[in-house]
Amino acid sequence: MKMSRLFVETKREFPNDAEAVSHKLLVRAGFIKKLTNGIYTYMPLAKRVLSKISDIVREEMNKSGAQELLMPFVQPAEVWQKSGRWQVYGKELLRCKDRHDNDMCLAPTHEEVITSVVSDTVHSYKDLPLNVYQIATKFRDEIRARFGLLRGREFIMKDAYSFHTSQEDLEREYKVMAQTYTNIFKRCGLETKVVQSDSGAIGGAVSHEYMVLTDTAVGENDVFYCEHCDYSANSNHAISILPEEITDGAKYGYTKEEIVDTPNTKTIEELAKFLKVNANCILKAVAYIYDSKPAIVMIRGDKEVEETKLMNALNALEIRPMEDSEVRDLLGFEPGFISYKNVDTNKVKVLFDNTTKGMKNFVVGGVGSDKHLVGANLEENIKDFVDISLVKEGEYCPICHKPLKVTRGIEVGNIFQLGTKYSAPMNACYTDEQGQLKPFIMGCYGIGVSRTMAAAIEKYHDEFGIIWPMAIAPYQVDIVPVNIDDEMQSKTAYEIYEELTKQGIEVIIDDRIDRAGVKFKDSELIGFPIRITVGKTISEGLVEYKTRLTGDMVKLSVKDAINKAIEDVKKSS
Repeated sequence: MKMSRLFVETKREFPNDAEAVSHKLLVRAGFIKKLTNGIYTYMPLAKRVLSKISDIVREEMNKSGAQELLMPFVQPAEVWQKSGRWQVYGKELLRCKDRHDNDMCLAPTHEEVITSVVSDTVHSYKDLPLNVYQIATKFRDEIRARFGLLRGREFIMKDAYSFHTSQEDLEREYKVMAQTYTNIFKRCGLETKVVQSDSGAIGGAVSHEYMVLTDTAVGENDVFYCEHCDYSANSNHAISILPEEITDGAKYGYTKEEIVDTPNTKTIEELAKFLKVNANCILKAVAYIYDSKPAIVMIRGDKEVEETKLMNALNALEIRPMEDSEVRDLLGFEPGFISYKNVDTNKVKVLFDNTTKGMKNFVVGGVGSDKHLVGANLEENIKDFVDISLVKEGEYCPICHKPLKVTRGIEVGNIFQLGTKYSAPMNACYTDEQGQLKPFIMGCYGIGVSRTMAAAIEKYHDEFGIIWPMAIAPYQVDIVPVNIDDEMQSKTAYEIYEELTKQGIEVIIDDRIDRAGVKFKDSELIGFPIRITVGKTISEGLVEYKTRLTGDMVKLSVKDAINKAIEDVKKSS
């Protein structure tokens, strides 16, 4: 490809609305063009990267025994109503009507469609197991699309679905997919960490995410991991052992229950300072509205609520913190002085976090404004203890009891054991060996193709631009004749271009009539892994060979430069 013919426009400045590094660089380097909020056109450079990622995914999925198909992007409400998700999925599901007034939606996922397709096609246990996948466009109407391709509304995804006759066979395929995913991301040049995760709107009892760990701040979740064992988990699934599991207010002199005045202490920090106690000796109350109903969460004062865990514990579709007016109207407390005490549990759901187990002689509210109860203890009949707290760095690993580390991660893949979540309500069954109808046992496996492209940039970039891993780079070698009008430079550049092309190397030649500085900046901005510069030293038979990842630059003969490019591409692809 000649640079003069490439359909690309690089920019001097970053877009004003971009927060993520990948968003900034994809726009500035001419990979994507914004059409509207969260929706982008993939320009030729981006399309080449996406195709390479897709090809790697396709090759590894086919190798695992999965079969590719392609399902409709527009789906009828009927299949969603059968699964029960039409009413509960939320506003991310973009609903519409066709000209016949039928309810339709744009697909954010395809569990319902594939369950319907397989149910209509597979009837006997003899046809199982089965794993089918697609690479297709999806749409999720995010309330706040941001970070470019990392949280866009329209995105490209590989989604696979497996069907089984037993849980054991599902677990076997789950392991196959886990290894397949590791192979895929390794071939893409991305090191991933597999973490336990929440299943979210997809559902299922067991799920794991493949996270690209980055130093940037745009990862969706904190990833907690142990350096001494294999434990790692997403923040909405992580558990820990606290450095101090049981807290006793007796060490502060609170050995009997009594009400004390605590004026102007609406926050945990204010209360702890006023009473001269540690926050872990305070039983904190946090009020929520879940699916239009009130709830109070009791948690240790030094801990925070992890809202995905809470939503799961409440089996809720939506949760939000209560407003001050709701605290007064629904609970009868003044904000900052609430608790589970004196609450009608027939009207208000009360949950206790696991961190509150064993607390003794603690401080708690619920006894009036500007007052707290000290020396309190939990009633023996309390049984609703659940894990709803956010893990903190330094708390102990639940497996080996060593301190946990935390980093940011970008989810690029996920795998779920769905069980019969979709097959049972949709009456998707097969006939077993005894002639009885049984619901399919299902698995689900997703890879964000467009997210993987963005995640690679979040992981690999510098102040000059993108640094593509060789396997997914739009072009592997960029040949830059410093002066295209110089006969020797031009002739040599084209000779290198033609020879590398014959060898199957993907090459672009910057034949533009432009300053060398402009060509170099564009080369580094776009992120070509190898740059061969043909300049004045060609009179000595030498060209400049630069590796984008390391910045290493050497002078080589034309033949050596060609051979090194071939070797480096083969070694890294």
